[in-house]
Amino acid sequence: MDLNIQIPSNCLSTTKLVMTIKAITKLMIIRQFTLHFNKLHFLIYRLQKPNNLLRSTTFSMALSRRSSGILLNSTSLLHRHLSTTTTITVETNLPFTGHNCEPPSTSITTTPTELMKFFTDMAIMRRMEIAADSLYKSKLIRGFCHLYDGQEAVSIGMEAAITKNDCIITAYRDHCLYIGRGGTLLESFGELMGRKAGCSNGKGGSMHFYKKDACFYGGHGIVGAQVPLGCGLAFAQKYRKEEYVTFAMYGDGAANQGQIFEALNMAALWDLPAVFVCENNHYGMGTAEWKSAKSPAYYKRGDYVPGLKVDGMDAFAVKQACKFAKEHVLKNGPIILEMDTYRYHGHSMSDPGSTYRTRDEISGIRQERDPIERIRKLILANDLATEKELKDIEKQVRKDVDEAVAQAKESPMPDESELFTNVYRKGFGVESYGADKKELRTTLP
Repeated sequence: MDLNIQIPSNCLSTTKLVMTIKAITKLMIIRQFTLHFNKLHFLIYRLQKPNNLLRSTTFSMALSRRSSGILLNSTSLLHRHLSTTTTITVETNLPFTGHNCEPPSTSITTTPTELMKFFTDMAIMRRMEIAADSLYKSKLIRGFCHLYDGQEAVSIGMEAAITKNDCIITAYRDHCLYIGRGGTLLESFGELMGRKAGCSNGKGGSMHFYKKDACFYGGHGIVGAQVPLGCGLAFAQKYRKEEYVTFAMYGDGAANQGQIFEALNMAALWDLPAVFVCENNHYGMGTAEWKSAKSPAYYKRGDYVPGLKVDGMDAFAVKQACKFAKEHVLKNGPIILEMDTYRYHGHSMSDPGSTYRTRDEISGIRQERDPIERIRKLILANDLATEKELKDIEKQVRKDVDEAVAQAKESPMPDESELFTNVYRKGFGVESYGADKKELRTTLP
């Protein structure tokens, strides 16, 4: 049995509202309608507002916002006020460790809106990667596929500290970074399945996501090769006298690459606004860091270049570190950030991820350091949402992901003519001949 509450538009009397609340409360106690407390909150909210606001017979506090290219509506948060001005102070889980620099403060200010955004965006990323796992096993995604679940806080925290004019370039574990830059789920799944709707028109696949309008330059399959390119982006920013920076990302497995040290040396010589971000998930493919690196303190690898070790499972620690790094490189040149993080999946979908580490290790990290659970606890501790409301958001996310997958499946494959695009520069009239070099087969655009 439901309670149907009608509030007349002319009901401006505080006395009438108080009587109505008392009557509803009594009825709820008698019939044990505990599920209708939201309606009671609704009346209290109207009682607290000035009379000129009480004249409205409709009231909606639905949380509606654009998140990673999809629209999420959380109508279960009707009775909550998500302020963008109220500040909440949080402490990082672990202290920062600095090399040739003074670490930033471990106290970070946030807002209710930012906390809810962090939770929703990470839920989207996590669910997207779980869906990608299923699509790969169904052979709808082919080739290589490297998943990011467990490392979401790195992308979320970084985006909270920078702008879309700052550049990001990364390796092949790039799906969630693309979402963080404003990409959509349809573009992501379309690219993963090689469809026209993909962010690279279905021609790049898992390792080559790209979004130039948000300064996201991939998505690179050659280990470590993206870092010198990132320094090139930073050089361009300095040459143009822009106040933007580049985040060149790589993993602990790539940290021993010679080209990274060469790029770091050039960046230091020229004081480039380059942030070298080592996402240390502790396993380079199936090799533990202590087996491949004599010195696994990657933030100290720059020697003459400052470094900072960051809890990469804490979105707020990442945010604080990236804000600090951006300010540093604009004045002083490059810095290294080592993000201490963890991937739940194997190196790629061909790696079960359990032959070189124990399942107890993985479950232990999930229980103690999971980035989404940390944000969930902060939301609950600050009474920004209930457990049920957060579950409702996750249900909506699953629905949105499923819809994006269905749409991506309907998208056609690229045309055959796409084989010849993005290879040679247009306008040069490149001609293609047969094996005998006599018969003209085609003239490329």
